[in-house]
Amino acid sequence: MTALIFTFILTLIIGMPIAFVIGMTGMAHILSLDNMQYFDVFIQRLVSGVNSNSYLCIPMFVLAGQLMNRGGITERLLGFIRECIGFIRGGMAYAAVMVGMLLSAILGSSNAVASIMCSVVVPELEKDGYDKDFSIAVSASSGILGPIIPPGTSMVIMAVMTGVSVRSMFYAGVIPGILIGVAFMIVAGIMTKVRKYPKSKEHFEAKSWIQSLLRAGPSLLVPFIIIFGVSFGVFTAAEAGCIAVAIALACGFGYHNLSLRELPEIMLQSIHTSAGILFIVAFGNVLGWTMAIDQIPVKISEAILSVTSSPILVLFMIMGIMFMLGFVLEGYSAMMIFGPVFAVVAAAVGIDLIHYCMLFIIIINIGLLTPPVGMILFVASNICDIPLSKISRSIWPFVTVAMIAVLILICFPQLMLFLPSHMG
Repeated sequence: MTALIFTFILTLIIGMPIAFVIGMTGMAHILSLDNMQYFDVFIQRLVSGVNSNSYLCIPMFVLAGQLMNRGGITERLLGFIRECIGFIRGGMAYAAVMVGMLLSAILGSSNAVASIMCSVVVPELEKDGYDKDFSIAVSASSGILGPIIPPGTSMVIMAVMTGVSVRSMFYAGVIPGILIGVAFMIVAGIMTKVRKYPKSKEHFEAKSWIQSLLRAGPSLLVPFIIIFGVSFGVFTAAEAGCIAVAIALACGFGYHNLSLRELPEIMLQSIHTSAGILFIVAFGNVLGWTMAIDQIPVKISEAILSVTSSPILVLFMIMGIMFMLGFVLEGYSAMMIFGPVFAVVAAAVGIDLIHYCMLFIIIINIGLLTPPVGMILFVASNICDIPLSKISRSIWPFVTVAMIAVLILICFPQLMLFLPSHMG
């Protein structure tokens, strides 16, 4: 156990890519077990870690996200929501959260949503008179909705690791995503009144609204087509990814914002992103396997259960640990290392694994907003050219309300399980 912790911290400090941090930690753990025969199956564990049909949707969703980013989707979504609520004081702050929710349903990636929001939405907010720190805070916070609102790659990975239905995970993310989005809007509304931000337009115009709806219509249909098709068995999650790519291509070419010359570059970027995710999954499987051999999940389970066997208290403990780990761990690595470990604890006290998986996804994504290793903070700082410390101060109100939403979801699991139990 000591070798595992030491290797993980050392490789993390020296700046090794997170996939190889996990892989090196797994190898060090094998050495500490003093049984060289485990190395004979090292490659097999790597391959088996990604040998699942459900993972086929990951590169497809990533590619769809890249295509929609290049295809002018964000500007059209922002224009549509501006027409809907721009006449309300501070309406663009609400619009930023709503665009984040819509992009999350399309892209499914927190970093992708945060990158687009900071690139496109922040300048629009500043143009309308909003302070830069607030504009970045509301835009970056909306990025964490990416893996929470379905479909999302994190849902697929957690479903495969715990044996839960991908379809049920998609349903389970709907209400939490809306709840956190509304919480962000409440914070934005309060800050808007305190800072006295202006209206974006004087009054609602039906003609402009209809025009903006027609322009953004195909983009708005993507998440509904995917969720409907997967839910009713029309196609699998992997096939849904292919359909998302097809719609993204049609939108990009239809809007004349995408050309054939750009496709090779987009493909390479998608390959790079997908490979990074799947490397983390593969090496995470190795580390999870070595931890299982060393009975670390059992030891952690026994330690937690020695304190309490109450499902709610166990969830509070798990989420508290993961929130603190979010200060130093990247989202996918936290999921691969600790997701299966705490799933054993959750199952031992009778917690529904769908409930556990979605809470886990939410808490590690809130961690992306927390310093010192909050990945979304780094993305926002680099794109918007603002000191990390200034973003960190503005982000805490959004982190606070997201944590309050987590507490509500822990205490009232039926909010999360209603759709999976009735439709999954």
